[in-house]
Amino acid sequence: MPAIRTPRTTLRGVAAAAALPLLIGALASCGYGSQAEKAEDKQANAATGGKKLSAPEVRIGYFPNLTHATALVGLQEGLIQKELGGTAIKPQSFNAGPSEIEALNGGSLDIGFIGPSPSINGYVKSKGSNLRIISGSASGGVKLVVNPDKIKTLDDLKGKKIATPQKGNTQDVAFLNWIAEKGWTVDPESGKGDVSVVRTDNKVTPDAFKQGSIDGAWVPEPTASKLVSDGGSVLLDETSLWPDKKFVITNVIVSQKFLKAHPDVVEAVLQGTVKTNEWINANPDKAKASANAKLAADGGKPLDAKIIDPAWSSILVTDDPLAATLQKQADSAVKSKLIEQPDLAGIYDLTLLNKVLKAAGKPEVSDAGLGAK
Repeated sequence: MPAIRTPRTTLRGVAAAAALPLLIGALASCGYGSQAEKAEDKQANAATGGKKLSAPEVRIGYFPNLTHATALVGLQEGLIQKELGGTAIKPQSFNAGPSEIEALNGGSLDIGFIGPSPSINGYVKSKGSNLRIISGSASGGVKLVVNPDKIKTLDDLKGKKIATPQKGNTQDVAFLNWIAEKGWTVDPESGKGDVSVVRTDNKVTPDAFKQGSIDGAWVPEPTASKLVSDGGSVLLDETSLWPDKKFVITNVIVSQKFLKAHPDVVEAVLQGTVKTNEWINANPDKAKASANAKLAADGGKPLDAKIIDPAWSSILVTDDPLAATLQKQADSAVKSKLIEQPDLAGIYDLTLLNKVLKAAGKPEVSDAGLGAK
């Protein structure tokens, strides 16, 4: 099993675009707004006795996906909480990006780990007033897994039923864009067309696959490896679609209101994420076990080695938001007719991240000209 490794501050294992989820036994991930109560209690207890920052608590959202390894390990090991002192973390688990954006827009979430497509959508819908991307978190870890008895080549996808986690999420956009590049047509709202795109919660996807109600899925890890363990075959790794084999799959975003009111809390969270990525790089096997423990704590059952080992090795964790790839993903969403051409100027604010990186003796990262003025 290859260990996860990192160039720079990134952890490299290996993974096109798009806004996802984990298995708990049969991949039971939490739904919109559901809180990981045990983790919340643990974080609150850890915060007692320390000096509070400008906010008594910070509400952090994440998905029970290995593409959210920074969040899983950072919460499990207390590395983020340590930087926050007496300010408690209130964690919330989501199935996919659009739901998390709803929570951020609704004021029930302060900071979130999320994919690029919902980040873009949330920014555009609020006319640039609601969120900022403040850090990267991961690249890769997304695959197209199919039933090898029904699908042997990419051309065989025509006429088949393929699942994505949620309409408009990062994987959904990536798959719709890939379909368009094949010259096929799919209605982005209904998912009907030359390929049937079936929006399916990741906790349901493995059973749907085993029952034959879907023929494959374009999904993040560890869902992809779960499908492989159930007899599926990897037909495409999204990493192969990108020139440098890297693309943003997970960002860290923040409510602009929270950022303005509590910059010290946001900076502390970023100190925690940077230290978490560094720890993952230095301790890949321990980090994998930690992520699995967090998944078990949230859902009641750890992943089997045959699932977590290949899943873990396909993910690159990184502080770098890989901002240059964000515009390409936005263009994919436009091509898929899910959004109008967006103006992404100002979507990034990497000021605090670069402050943290500089203090840690690490290279600063670029916003590719899309930074807040």
